[in-house]
Amino acid sequence: MAGGLVAGPFGLGAEEAAAADAPPSGRVSLTVNGKRHTVTVDNRTSLLDLLREHLDLTGSKKGCNAGACGACTVLVDGRRVNSCLTLAIRLEGAEVTTIEGLADGDELHPLQQAFIEQDAFQCGYCTPGQIMSGVGCIQEGHTGSKDEIGEWMSGNICRCGCYVKIVRAVEQTAHGK
Repeated sequence: MAGGLVAGPFGLGAEEAAAADAPPSGRVSLTVNGKRHTVTVDNRTSLLDLLREHLDLTGSKKGCNAGACGACTVLVDGRRVNSCLTLAIRLEGAEVTTIEGLADGDELHPLQQAFIEQDAFQCGYCTPGQIMSGVGCIQEGHTGSKDEIGEWMSGNICRCGCYVKIVRAVEQTAHGK
């Protein structure tokens, strides 16, 4: 208080001042793994943070938080996206599939099963993003050769170096080998 004036927005009470300082938010309705959700989020909330912090779906990993590693890959309307770079508020009406939504009860998705059969993981941190990217790669038809799979999966980093086995798992699923 200086010179008898209260700092803050002119003429606003405490409640209005707090609302004026709050970040802008909005409501978004989207379907995640077949279940409809309507949430109010800060307009700056990423899809990754919405999934992990609001919907308790922690399978998608926060690796680099800059779109460089692919650990957060999910499918939005059937397309692969880095959920750390995708604003949740922009997904009104979207269909989102995460690693948690691939299995059908106790029956694993064929690519999840192939990852086990090919031993396509070590530490497992990148595995959800690798599998989601692999599903997208298969759906997009980018599985003509090992080189093509490797190229289209190149946005997903495996620090353990399991690339050969990951490509084999995608190839096995795509071609039934």
